[in-house]
Amino acid sequence: MAHDAQPAVTLRVLGGELAVSRLPADAPWPELLTDTAGGLLSITRTAEELSIVCSASNAPPGATVERGWRALMVRGPLDFGLTGILASLAQPLAAAGIPIFAISTYDTDYVLVRGAALDAAVESLTGAGHHVRLEGPG
Repeated sequence: MAHDAQPAVTLRVLGGELAVSRLPADAPWPELLTDTAGGLLSITRTAEELSIVCSASNAPPGATVERGWRALMVRGPLDFGLTGILASLAQPLAAAGIPIFAISTYDTDYVLVRGAALDAAVESLTGAGHHVRLEGPG
């Protein structure tokens, strides 16, 4: 059976450094979480953790924090019936040895890569047929 080609998408590199943080599942909601200076604020609470992606300068105190992430946003909104969007991004990045942290919202997907790997990520994604717009501070 033939497989359809992976979809090509347009991505925009968001400005600013992001942090990925973890707090205990029962931690109180941090008050700092109103700033989207990095272009992205994502908060997920599960039975195991409170996970926060925010501007690196706003990482919550007392959290386990991984700084130095940059976000690539897929131009959306995306139709819920589309398949393979994240796979079409993750595969060339994995082939290039670039770890990712993925986030999905109602409208679109975000792929975070380490800032030091941003240029290589853009090269891998454009080589795979995607279009990447560079915006914001480096």
